[in-house]
Amino acid sequence: CRHMNDIESHYCETSRHTTHYLAAGPEAGPLIIFIHGWPELSISWRHQLPFFAAMGFRAIAPDMRGYGDSSVYDKHSDYQLSLAVQDMVELLAHLNRASAVWVGHDWGSPVAWSIAAHHPDKCLAVANLCVPYAALEQGLDFVIDKVDRNIYPEAEYPAGQWEYMRFYQESFSSATASMDADPFNFIQLIFRKGNPASVGQPSATAMTRKMGGWFGGEKSAPAVPRDEDVITEEDLARYAEALGRHGFFGPNSWYMNHEANAEYFTHAKNDHRLEMPALFIGADYDSTCETKTSRLTEPMRQWCQNLEEVSIASGHWMAQEKPREVNRALVRWMAQKVPDVWT
Repeated sequence: CRHMNDIESHYCETSRHTTHYLAAGPEAGPLIIFIHGWPELSISWRHQLPFFAAMGFRAIAPDMRGYGDSSVYDKHSDYQLSLAVQDMVELLAHLNRASAVWVGHDWGSPVAWSIAAHHPDKCLAVANLCVPYAALEQGLDFVIDKVDRNIYPEAEYPAGQWEYMRFYQESFSSATASMDADPFNFIQLIFRKGNPASVGQPSATAMTRKMGGWFGGEKSAPAVPRDEDVITEEDLARYAEALGRHGFFGPNSWYMNHEANAEYFTHAKNDHRLEMPALFIGADYDSTCETKTSRLTEPMRQWCQNLEEVSIASGHWMAQEKPREVNRALVRWMAQKVPDVWT
């Protein structure tokens, strides 16, 4: 599924920001850009880049701001969605392209959705994994309102599965310090495949405030066996090195701009409607970004005029856990909905 030797490393440098990105495939091929989320890197798309390159695409995966070899900032406000979108618009110009197919995951999803909403002329089509349109873009209070209260009684879980986001707001320094204490163990702990037994059960993220942190009273992540179905020892080392080098302040700061992001959302073009082809790939066993019984997908279904939805029997890290299924879903959708991109 992957051939990292065929992947190039490049930089897009402007007066305001530097984006490091991976690239594969013919430079003249149709452009597809993959945007990672928290706490990942461009290598999170290591199974997608060579696959789409082999199909003739120019496949790009940037390190987002605060990650890897891209610019890192020291204020929470530097991690607003509007700034990440601007980074991607500059990357597109650097690639000498007018538009692209954009694919996102986790926090990369609201970036990709926002490009489609605020810069529709730069978006041939948009596909996102796990996080539907007009969800996180509208802020934390909005997604809390969509929680399935059958699973998360309000008295017990006021913020539902999003309790961990409230914890960041209330205890940012301690939340970040516990991750910085051992990035290797933290990445090894969280990058795990989905579990069918999790369906209908409260997510671990709902326990964060109750436990006083990700690991209860512990100051760092426990050592657990690596999940070989999601990540190799080599990949784990690359994640740990990058996240250890910069720390988790930047990645975690993406959660600290809900009000600014919600205000930015109000300026979307076309009354928030997306008219280009859109694909949402839901993860059956993602109990945090849960879209089976919650109302999280309602705005997406209202505002996406050309929407296709598929689901994959996977956990949250689906591009790494189930790459063949993700690649197949993307190819089938593009062949049907965006045939003009095929050369």
